[in-house]
Amino acid sequence: MDDSTLEVLLQSLKQDDEYQRELATAALWQRWFYQKGSVGNQRLQAAQTLVDGGQFEAAEALLSDLVAELPDFAEAWNRRAVLYFVQHRYLEAMVDCQRVIELVPYHFGALHGLGLCHAALGQHEKAIQAFRGALAVQPYALTNQRLILECTAQLS
Repeated sequence: MDDSTLEVLLQSLKQDDEYQRELATAALWQRWFYQKGSVGNQRLQAAQTLVDGGQFEAAEALLSDLVAELPDFAEAWNRRAVLYFVQHRYLEAMVDCQRVIELVPYHFGALHGLGLCHAALGQHEKAIQAFRGALAVQPYALTNQRLILECTAQLS
């Protein structure tokens, strides 16, 4: 996918048309999962199968190997961040989210995840900043809008 296609997808996230936003969202997720081809995607899916089966250590080992082998594979970092988040390992999840954002600054999933980690740690101002970053990419994401309101309420 070339840069012009990417730009069209990013602009589609900001359209009034919900169907266009959904198509663009799905296309971006596919782009991220398939960044390293079908083999990379298969390894991500294998890790998810392990997570779904409660085999967190094996999933972490697979994802850690993947990011070591392919340090520019943003979705491998993101999947490991999700794993850390569900284990309440927020600081580790934040490190991986930051790496994703360095690699793919418009990765709304990592921006959202970073906000969730900050919120879980009671760092509401930082959470709001992260959720606003996600909203800059996906302005119609109601979840991020709601989370900003919830974090703002925690500050008062």
